[in-house]
Amino acid sequence: MALTRAGIACDLYEMRPTATTAAHVTGNLAELVCSNSLRSSNPTNAVGLLKQEMADLGSIVMAAAEETRIPAGDALAVDRELFSRAITERISAEPGIRLCREEVRELPDDRPVIVATGPLTSEALSLRIAEITGASHLYFYDAIAPVVSDESLDRSVMFLQSRYDKGGGDDYLNCPMDEPAYRAFVSALLEAEKVPTRDFEKEIHFSSCMPVEAIVATGPDALSHGPLKPVGLTDPSSGKRPFAVVQLRRENAAGTAWNLVGCQTKLTYSEQKRVFRMIPGLGNAEFLRYGSMHRNTFIDSPAILDGMLGMRGRPGLLFAGQITGVEGYVESSACGILAGMFLSAMILGVCVSPPPAETATGSLLRHVTASQLRHFQPSNVNYGLFPPLAGRVQKRSRNEAYAERARAAFSEWLHSLPERLLTRRS
Repeated sequence: MALTRAGIACDLYEMRPTATTAAHVTGNLAELVCSNSLRSSNPTNAVGLLKQEMADLGSIVMAAAEETRIPAGDALAVDRELFSRAITERISAEPGIRLCREEVRELPDDRPVIVATGPLTSEALSLRIAEITGASHLYFYDAIAPVVSDESLDRSVMFLQSRYDKGGGDDYLNCPMDEPAYRAFVSALLEAEKVPTRDFEKEIHFSSCMPVEAIVATGPDALSHGPLKPVGLTDPSSGKRPFAVVQLRRENAAGTAWNLVGCQTKLTYSEQKRVFRMIPGLGNAEFLRYGSMHRNTFIDSPAILDGMLGMRGRPGLLFAGQITGVEGYVESSACGILAGMFLSAMILGVCVSPPPAETATGSLLRHVTASQLRHFQPSNVNYGLFPPLAGRVQKRSRNEAYAERARAAFSEWLHSLPERLLTRRS
């Protein structure tokens, strides 16, 4: 969309449904696979800050997310089907975009190209990218949480509440566990059959998407101190905080489906049914989607890309999204906006500077293009990617200080952009 806003027509290639992946089930654009949450909307959080910057740049992802938003505390969660449908309709209706439903196996060298293949790059294109970059792909595994039917839940042992009553205060369904129930659940996870990893693949998990059984393997209390931590919740039946809690988040606007938050997994389907039905309230749960795992590929971006997401030594070839090493729906979308703007500037022959490192978008860009890490790894947006604050700032005020500095820097950068890049921005 950044290209068409600058008056540049483009072809957008999407291989689905002509060819599909192990994780996708529809042919819609922007189909959310891992989760329906775009995470916190708190404007002082790094990801909340990133969302605001994207909205200021006219992001259709942010617009569609707000249109299809469903209750999820202070998180921005969407109805997956409505969200992907909204994105597809917007793209299809854009006169400057020709949507091509076919698999790309080669990258043309006679015109500018943005490679934004997402986490599940096809084998043929993956091999071609590896050849062009001259580097082997790095990879990690991404895990998906199960989704269960609302009508199959036993709400008599569950309660509605968001942590610390954020958002609507009752946006999540909570399944409270006492210590014996938790210990039994942990034991079952450790003993359950997993889908085996292929011989030639080494499992490398991104920290925020570790399968629940991998978390348990690090220690018996890892879940109760991690995704099942009961902080900010009170069980009304006892008036006390449970030992552990499994939270369920709405999967759609109708509330007919719920996602098991933090329960991404690579257990076999039969074991998922057995083990997750041990959770209070899920004894007769109907699984609308089982959890699964898939391999995400990404390039060694700091060694390959320049500061404008272009491949060094090959002008006009840019990379964007998760393949660059940004992790998360929002981060991938933000990276795509930047790539579109940079390519537009190159085609139009106008000068544009990258967003400052003090901004959320700029910190991500710096991570994937100028990271000094010996072993580059994907990352969500976080304040650890930002330049340190000047002087001493009290811990409780740091997030606001980062956000205030970022908003000022982003506003200045936004107003410095050539008008030709923003002609059609609403």
